[in-house]
Amino acid sequence: MLSNRFGTVALTALAPAIWGTTYLATTELLPPGRPLLAAVVRALPAGLVLVAVTRRLPSGIWWWRALVLGALNIGAFFALLFVAAYRLPGGVAATIGALQPLFVALLAAGLLGERLTRRTLLTAVAGVAGVSLLVLRADARLDALGVAAAAAGAVVMATGVVLSKRWVSPAPLLATTGWQLVAGGILLLPVALLVEGPPPTALSTANLAGYGYLTAVGSALAYALWFRGIRELSPTQVTFLGLLSPLVATALGLVALGQGLTWAQAAGGLVILASLVVAQRRPARRAEPPARSAAPAGPAGPAQRPPAAAPAR
Repeated sequence: MLSNRFGTVALTALAPAIWGTTYLATTELLPPGRPLLAAVVRALPAGLVLVAVTRRLPSGIWWWRALVLGALNIGAFFALLFVAAYRLPGGVAATIGALQPLFVALLAAGLLGERLTRRTLLTAVAGVAGVSLLVLRADARLDALGVAAAAAGAVVMATGVVLSKRWVSPAPLLATTGWQLVAGGILLLPVALLVEGPPPTALSTANLAGYGYLTAVGSALAYALWFRGIRELSPTQVTFLGLLSPLVATALGLVALGQGLTWAQAAGGLVILASLVVAQRRPARRAEPPARSAAPAGPAGPAQRPPAAAPAR
């Protein structure tokens, strides 16, 4: 049982680790200034492929549930992330996004009846502190609209995580993942065309490789692992794994781009890892009171015999 749970946690952790590579893939392989196009390409083709492979469409209430979950987990989240990324330094946006485990813990307590413990709250605060040490800079500027977009993105994604746990789909995991990616991609498509215009007519080999990586690995694989983890684990435990994304992004910048690492960043990375380990520990169960022994027979009457078992039919 323990090894199965460790395997589930490890597979789920691959999703935010993969998302941590998105920044490097976007800056090194994709055409500049087209983040919404990258979001559409990440979501829509991957979702269509998954739906085609599973040959399963939503039915009944799952038409609108798939639309809601796709908007929260994909469409609205990517759009808000786009606004935050353009109006805030990356460190500020990542620090505000690190509030997501706290939002999930609060929503899970209200919608799922999960116990909100002091350990969870302290671990969430430690996670935010670790991310801020890792990516936040002293000269970072603040923008009211950007801060609001980053905070709204964290709330939107947290709501999507909790509702994904509350609404258990009867369809296979890949089909449910495909529905959400298609819904999110369809919602993002008109926004991308309105803000960025039509897609470029000429794409280099590096551009195609980057889009292919984001579609196949960054969306189809990563989101399938993410939603599988939500099904198997507590949503609070799952969302803490999202802190791996800035950690992986910083490590890739250090290795691939030759960026430096300060002592404060190293300390932030250690705090993030400690928060991840603490968050995955199961809460201690309350000890049950010992069962009371049967009362002895009274002195005035004979001891009572247990009732005879009914004969088997």
